[in-house]
Order: sequence, then structure tokens, then C-alpha cells
Amino acid sequence: MRTFDLAPLYRSTVGFDRLFSMLDGFDAAPGYPPYNIERTGENDYRISVAVAGFAESELSIESKENTLTIKGEKQVQQDNNGEVLYQGIAARAFERQFQLADYVQVKGANLENGLLHVELVREIPEAKKPRQIAINGQSKPKVVESKVAA
Repeated sequence: MRTFDLAPLYRSTVGFDRLFSMLDGFDAAPGYPPYNIERTGENDYRISVAVAGFAESELSIESKENTLTIKGEKQVQQDNNGEVLYQGIAARAFERQFQLADYVQVKGANLENGLLHVELVREIPEAKKPRQIAINGQSKPKVVESKVAA
């Protein structure tokens, strides 16, 4: 895999820090936990994250500016019932971040059957929506007379 050194660009540009940070972050993204992103309506979306084994109290969701962060930290439990011979269910802590587009807001979240569903909606303000402009048609052009000084 090729890697690019962006350090020279940092020295010769102003205001592109966010772009370069995004490019630096394109390293191999961790695959845990797996997730789906669905479009459920014209302006509605859902992110589903597989969080089997996590309770609601062990999960946190934070929306700040255009970033949605989902964190999970499993509480260590001491089971005196027996000894675990094989642990295939991952119980490690995770943090998953999603970059949200402008005007995308989190409506809510629910935990169901080991899946954390985060509902999103894109609400564009009226001032930003396209609008039709009426054309005032006149049958005759308006003539402006000017006075010429003699």
C-alpha cells in the first residue's frame, strides 16, 4: 500500500487543515463493530450498529457539530458460575465515528435484538431550500427619458 506524506502541504496552505486531517484518517478503518447505513425515506436515514452483549448503560451516543460518535464500554463482570473455555463474543470497548452532512440531525436511538439503531433526519432550513422566482412580464419596455443640457 502506498502512503503519502502530506507534511509539505501543511506548510504551504492555509485553511485546509480539515481536508488534510480527513485524508490522513483514511487508514484502514477498524471493522468492529460492524454497521449498516440505510435510507428509510427521502430525508430519513438509519445507522444500525451490531452491539451484541452490550446493555444500554454501556453505550453512549454523542452528536457534536457534524460528527456522530457511538461508544461502547463493557463492564467487567465476575461470574462465579464457571470458567469460560472459549469467548467468541467480543466484549471489547469501541468508538465509531460518522461524519454527518450539513443539516442532518439525530432524531433518536433504540437498542433492539443486539442492534443499536440511530435515526437521522435531514432538515434543510427554508432559507436554504430552492424557491421559484416570479418573472414580472411587461408588454412594453419602460423608457427612461433623459434631459440633455444645451
